[in-house]
Amino acid sequence: MFTGLVQGLGTVAAVEPTADGARLRIETDLAAELAPGDSIAVNGVCLTAVDPSAGAFSADAINETLRRSSLADVGPGSAVNLELAMRAGDRLGGHIMQGHVDGVGTISEIAQDGFSRVVTIAAPAELLRYVVEKGSIAIDGVSLTVSAVDDDSLSVSLIPETLERTILGAAEVGKPVNLEVDVLAKYVEKLVGAHR
Repeated sequence: MFTGLVQGLGTVAAVEPTADGARLRIETDLAAELAPGDSIAVNGVCLTAVDPSAGAFSADAINETLRRSSLADVGPGSAVNLELAMRAGDRLGGHIMQGHVDGVGTISEIAQDGFSRVVTIAAPAELLRYVVEKGSIAIDGVSLTVSAVDDDSLSVSLIPETLERTILGAAEVGKPVNLEVDVLAKYVEKLVGAHR
Protein backbone atom coordinates (compact mmCIF):
# COMPACT_ATOMS: atom_id res chain seq x y z
CA MET A 1 0.00 0.00 0.00
CA PHE A 2 1.06 3.55 -0.73
CA THR A 3 -0.20 7.03 0.15
CA GLY A 4 0.79 9.07 -2.89
CA LEU A 5 3.21 11.24 -0.93
CA VAL A 6 6.34 11.11 -3.08
CA GLN A 7 9.42 10.52 -0.93
CA GLY A 8 12.05 11.20 -3.53
CA LEU A 9 12.98 11.40 -7.16
CA GLY A 10 15.02 8.82 -8.99
CA THR A 11 16.80 8.74 -12.30
CA VAL A 12 16.53 5.81 -14.68
CA ALA A 13 20.10 4.67 -15.28
CA ALA A 14 19.33 1.80 -17.63
CA VAL A 15 16.49 -0.08 -19.28
CA GLU A 16 17.09 -3.67 -20.43
CA PRO A 17 14.22 -4.83 -22.68
CA THR A 18 13.53 -8.56 -22.74
CA ALA A 19 10.85 -10.77 -24.27
CA ASP A 20 9.16 -10.81 -20.87
CA GLY A 21 9.21 -7.03 -20.23
CA ALA A 22 12.05 -4.81 -19.09
CA ARG A 23 14.45 -4.47 -16.19
CA LEU A 24 14.87 -0.91 -14.96
CA ARG A 25 17.87 0.31 -12.98
CA ILE A 26 17.01 3.40 -10.95
CA GLU A 27 19.45 5.62 -9.10
CA THR A 28 18.15 7.08 -5.83
CA ASP A 29 19.17 7.66 -2.21
CA LEU A 30 16.01 5.77 -1.19
CA ALA A 31 17.66 2.54 -2.37
CA ALA A 32 19.54 2.39 0.94
CA GLU A 33 16.18 1.73 2.65
CA LEU A 34 15.27 -1.19 0.36
CA ALA A 35 15.83 -4.89 0.86
CA PRO A 36 15.48 -7.41 -1.97
CA GLY A 37 11.77 -8.08 -2.52
CA ASP A 38 10.52 -4.80 -1.04
CA SER A 39 7.77 -2.93 -2.87
CA ILE A 40 8.41 0.54 -4.22
CA ALA A 41 6.14 2.75 -6.32
CA VAL A 42 7.82 4.09 -9.47
CA ASN A 43 5.62 6.78 -11.02
CA GLY A 44 2.79 5.13 -9.13
CA VAL A 45 3.50 1.60 -10.34
CA CYS A 46 4.19 -0.93 -7.58
CA LEU A 47 7.41 -2.75 -8.47
CA THR A 48 9.62 -5.18 -6.55
CA ALA A 49 13.16 -4.11 -5.70
CA VAL A 50 15.93 -6.33 -7.03
CA ASP A 51 19.65 -5.89 -6.25
CA PRO A 52 19.30 -2.77 -4.08
CA SER A 53 22.51 -1.00 -3.17
CA ALA A 54 23.32 2.28 -1.42
CA GLY A 55 22.58 4.31 -4.53
CA ALA A 56 20.36 2.29 -6.87
CA PHE A 57 17.97 -0.61 -7.29
CA SER A 58 16.62 -2.67 -10.16
CA ALA A 59 13.01 -3.68 -10.81
CA ASP A 60 11.36 -5.87 -13.40
CA ALA A 61 8.36 -4.51 -15.30
CA ILE A 62 6.41 -7.30 -16.98
CA ASN A 63 4.73 -6.80 -20.36
CA GLU A 64 1.34 -6.23 -18.66
CA THR A 65 2.86 -3.37 -16.66
CA LEU A 66 4.43 -1.85 -19.76
CA ARG A 67 1.12 -2.05 -21.65
CA ARG A 68 -0.91 -0.42 -18.87
CA SER A 69 1.51 2.28 -17.71
CA SER A 70 3.81 4.96 -19.00
CA LEU A 71 6.86 3.03 -17.81
CA ALA A 72 7.17 1.79 -21.40
CA ASP A 73 8.18 5.37 -22.28
CA VAL A 74 10.99 5.84 -19.73
CA GLY A 75 14.60 5.62 -20.77
CA PRO A 76 18.05 6.41 -19.40
CA GLY A 77 17.98 9.86 -17.85
CA SER A 78 14.22 9.89 -17.18
CA ALA A 79 13.22 11.28 -13.78
CA VAL A 80 10.71 9.21 -11.81
CA ASN A 81 8.64 9.71 -8.65
CA LEU A 82 9.40 7.20 -5.89
CA GLU A 83 7.54 6.12 -2.77
CA LEU A 84 8.44 3.34 -0.36
CA ALA A 85 5.59 1.08 0.76
CA MET A 86 3.63 2.35 3.75
CA ARG A 87 4.38 0.83 7.13
CA ALA A 88 1.58 -0.04 9.56
CA GLY A 89 1.22 2.90 11.92
CA ASP A 90 2.41 5.52 9.40
CA ARG A 91 0.32 8.60 8.76
CA LEU A 92 -1.96 8.34 5.76
CA GLY A 93 -1.36 11.84 4.42
CA GLY A 94 -2.52 11.21 0.86
CA HIS A 95 -5.06 8.50 0.07
CA ILE A 96 -5.03 4.71 -0.08
CA MET A 97 -3.22 3.59 -3.21
CA GLN A 98 -2.28 0.13 -4.37
CA GLY A 99 0.27 0.95 -7.06
CA HIS A 100 -1.98 -0.84 -9.56
CA VAL A 101 -2.17 1.70 -12.37
CA ASP A 102 -5.55 1.68 -14.10
CA GLY A 103 -4.42 3.36 -17.30
CA VAL A 104 -2.59 6.21 -18.95
CA GLY A 105 -3.81 9.74 -19.58
CA THR A 106 -2.18 12.57 -21.53
CA ILE A 107 -1.60 16.11 -20.31
CA SER A 108 -3.71 18.29 -22.60
CA GLU A 109 -3.45 21.71 -20.97
CA ILE A 110 -1.40 23.55 -18.34
CA ALA A 111 -2.40 26.95 -16.92
CA GLN A 112 -1.25 29.12 -14.02
CA ASP A 113 -3.81 30.10 -11.38
CA GLY A 114 -2.14 32.27 -8.77
CA PHE A 115 0.65 30.20 -7.23
CA SER A 116 -0.93 26.93 -8.35
CA ARG A 117 -0.64 25.24 -11.73
CA VAL A 118 -3.81 23.68 -13.15
CA VAL A 119 -3.04 20.55 -15.16
CA THR A 120 -5.74 19.03 -17.36
CA ILE A 121 -5.41 15.41 -18.38
CA ALA A 122 -7.28 13.70 -21.19
CA ALA A 123 -8.29 10.27 -19.93
CA PRO A 124 -10.27 7.26 -21.13
CA ALA A 125 -14.01 7.25 -20.37
CA GLU A 126 -13.67 3.89 -18.61
CA LEU A 127 -11.50 5.61 -15.99
CA LEU A 128 -13.31 8.94 -15.82
CA ARG A 129 -16.47 7.21 -14.61
CA TYR A 130 -14.65 6.66 -11.29
CA VAL A 131 -13.47 10.26 -10.98
CA VAL A 132 -15.44 12.86 -9.02
CA GLU A 133 -14.76 16.52 -8.33
CA LYS A 134 -12.97 16.91 -4.99
CA GLY A 135 -12.24 13.17 -4.99
CA SER A 136 -8.77 11.61 -5.00
CA ILE A 137 -6.69 10.42 -7.92
CA ALA A 138 -3.06 9.35 -8.28
CA ILE A 139 -1.14 10.87 -11.18
CA ASP A 140 2.33 9.39 -11.69
CA GLY A 141 2.09 8.20 -8.09
CA VAL A 142 1.15 11.59 -6.62
CA SER A 143 -2.01 11.75 -4.51
CA LEU A 144 -4.04 14.71 -5.79
CA THR A 145 -7.49 16.22 -5.42
CA VAL A 146 -9.59 16.47 -8.57
CA SER A 147 -10.54 20.12 -9.17
CA ALA A 148 -12.74 19.48 -12.23
CA VAL A 149 -13.93 16.57 -14.36
CA ASP A 150 -15.95 16.25 -17.57
CA ASP A 151 -16.61 13.55 -20.17
CA ASP A 152 -13.10 13.73 -21.66
CA SER A 153 -10.71 14.94 -18.99
CA LEU A 154 -9.94 15.77 -15.39
CA SER A 155 -8.04 18.66 -13.85
CA VAL A 156 -5.89 18.97 -10.75
CA SER A 157 -4.35 22.04 -9.13
CA LEU A 158 -0.70 21.63 -8.16
CA ILE A 159 0.71 23.60 -5.24
CA PRO A 160 4.34 24.82 -5.26
CA GLU A 161 5.44 21.95 -2.96
CA THR A 162 4.15 19.36 -5.46
CA LEU A 163 5.72 21.22 -8.37
CA GLU A 164 9.09 21.27 -6.61
CA ARG A 165 9.17 17.73 -5.17
CA THR A 166 7.71 15.65 -8.02
CA ILE A 167 8.22 15.17 -11.75
CA LEU A 168 4.89 16.92 -12.33
CA GLY A 169 6.72 20.24 -11.94
CA ALA A 170 8.48 19.65 -15.27
CA ALA A 171 5.52 18.06 -17.04
CA GLU A 172 4.55 19.43 -20.45
CA VAL A 173 1.52 19.16 -22.70
CA GLY A 174 1.53 15.80 -24.49
CA LYS A 175 3.24 13.90 -21.65
CA PRO A 176 1.66 10.53 -20.82
CA VAL A 177 0.91 10.03 -17.12
CA ASN A 178 -0.08 7.02 -15.04
CA LEU A 179 -3.56 7.17 -13.50
CA GLU A 180 -4.83 5.18 -10.54
CA VAL A 181 -8.43 5.92 -9.63
CA ASP A 182 -9.77 5.61 -6.11
CA VAL A 183 -10.06 1.90 -5.34
CA LEU A 184 -13.17 2.54 -3.22
CA ALA A 185 -15.09 3.71 -6.31
CA LYS A 186 -14.29 0.45 -8.12
CA TYR A 187 -15.44 -1.67 -5.18
CA VAL A 188 -18.67 0.31 -4.79
CA GLU A 189 -19.45 -0.15 -8.49
CA LYS A 190 -18.90 -3.90 -8.26
CA LEU A 191 -20.98 -4.28 -5.10
CA VAL A 192 -23.86 -2.17 -6.40
CA GLY A 193 -23.77 -4.00 -9.75
CA ALA A 194 -24.02 -7.36 -7.99
CA HIS A 195 -27.34 -6.34 -6.41
CA ARG A 196 -29.10 -5.11 -9.57
